[in-house]
Amino acid sequence: MKPDYILLRLGELTLKGRNRSVFENRVLTQLRDFLKSYPNIQIIKNYGRVYIQLNGEPFKDIAEQLKKIFGLVSFSPVNKVDTELEAMRKVSLELMNNVSPKPKTFKVSVRRAYKHFPHDSQELNHLIGGYVLHHTPGLKVNVHEPDVILKVEVREEGTFIYSEIIPGLGGFPLGSSGKSMLMLSGGIDSPVAGYLAMKRGMKLEAVHFHSAPFTSERAKQKVIDLAKELTNYSGKMKVHIVPFTEIQTKFNEHPRKNLIITFMRRAMLRITEKLAEKNGNLGIITGDNLGQVASQTLSSLNVIGRATSMPILRPLITMDKNEIIRIAEDINTFDISILPYEDCCTIFLPKNPSTNPNLGVVERIEETMEWLPQSIEDAVENTETIIVSKQEEEKLSHLF
Repeated sequence: MKPDYILLRLGELTLKGRNRSVFENRVLTQLRDFLKSYPNIQIIKNYGRVYIQLNGEPFKDIAEQLKKIFGLVSFSPVNKVDTELEAMRKVSLELMNNVSPKPKTFKVSVRRAYKHFPHDSQELNHLIGGYVLHHTPGLKVNVHEPDVILKVEVREEGTFIYSEIIPGLGGFPLGSSGKSMLMLSGGIDSPVAGYLAMKRGMKLEAVHFHSAPFTSERAKQKVIDLAKELTNYSGKMKVHIVPFTEIQTKFNEHPRKNLIITFMRRAMLRITEKLAEKNGNLGIITGDNLGQVASQTLSSLNVIGRATSMPILRPLITMDKNEIIRIAEDINTFDISILPYEDCCTIFLPKNPSTNPNLGVVERIEETMEWLPQSIEDAVENTETIIVSKQEEEKLSHLF
């Protein structure tokens, strides 16, 4: 039985009081963008409900797009009939006969928004449920734990009938929490951090540090491919490719080998902060996971984070690695992340990196690096920016 409509349920955003309409409109804007290839659909807002009228467009294809929209907690395929008892009964029976796997128990739940209809909700529960029961051998009523709940919403303009509820992503609509710069490496963690930040309403740009010839073009393409997977949920995304070879090479020449990772990550944060400010970003997102590597001990995170005054958001900071991998698999970034192409974070690694760096010592050593401020400016100036999506890549040369 093909549905006529899709009923949308908007999640956490409904808790936002007077901001509800703003959040709702953001979801609807993203909805229109994701469904622009289905020209016949109509999006209808009516009495606190949001519907998509399909007008012959394929439900299954549209459902796959709806599963990628933040702020949408769930949705249901719906059939609309005239607000007339026999029509309700007929479609309810047809819908129950199409449920797969075939249920053993059910109940009817009627919501009568149209108060002038001659039967109230309790009467309709019995009138519709009894009809379905009479015409379906083997089916029983279970009001406490039914296999299927047949929902009937009675409105003046029509009655909407459905039984299936498909989970969405939930969270906040994209862009409702501002915009931040994601430090996107080629590893497992940072794409997951980006995804979780988007789920909380963050719009993203990405920055990647490329150290040619020590890192290959394949490593660069790997990061672009990771960004493309994230655009399944965001649409187009800017990816800033920072030339990092000169800075990394000079750090490697310093005698304090155990602090190379600390120096490198502090420089990355300074560059990211400058790019973020140029592009109107209000925060920096990282894939840091507490204690996972030497640079992610609390002591290291403290010293590295002091390099910027911009807020650093760490969605994965206390997560279990298996949980991170599960999300990476769900968003299709895991198989890309484990491709064996080194990024700049894996080259020039010291044998014994410091897990407890001293902020004062690090800052004093950096003050002796007279070349560092200009090298950071040069890296920002020579950054290549690419706009990526699942369909295309567009280079924006000389953006800065």
